[in-house]
Amino acid sequence: MATRSQTPATKRPSGRAVGSVTSSRNASFTAPGLSAREGATLISLLQERLGALIDLGLTLKHIHWNVVGPSFIGVHQMLDPQYEGVQAQVDATAERIATLGGVPNGLPGNLVAERSWHDYELGRANSQGHLAALDLVYRGVIEDHRTAIEKTEDADPVTQYMLIGQSA
Repeated sequence: MATRSQTPATKRPSGRAVGSVTSSRNASFTAPGLSAREGATLISLLQERLGALIDLGLTLKHIHWNVVGPSFIGVHQMLDPQYEGVQAQVDATAERIATLGGVPNGLPGNLVAERSWHDYELGRANSQGHLAALDLVYRGVIEDHRTAIEKTEDADPVTQYMLIGQSA
């Protein structure tokens, strides 16, 4: 059974106080055929991938809002389908974490605290600059996904298959 803790009341942007009940404890089960240890390892690995995918989605929107110059409209329109695809990957990854008995955490504070890469550095910039920087972001995400694919080969082909599809 998950442990619940009452957090202090906080204020919403409207100024009204609101209390909350939270649980961050993983379930006492995992997917059939996996040991609890394997499940925990997969959850940790997928939580890293979840953070990277959420960050990628936010980066795509940042570029979408800040690309300028003669080629801006082509890049601007190219990014929305990419963002939608990444959001589908975020959802699938979070659901796999939950299936394995984990608690997917996509909260901003956790993302910043747990990530191992630097923030995207470009603000307002031309399409060539953003596309070059975005290429580096994609390379990092895909390389880390490939590492995760290798780590899931023996333990969980279902998770591995999901990661392969996302890398494609």
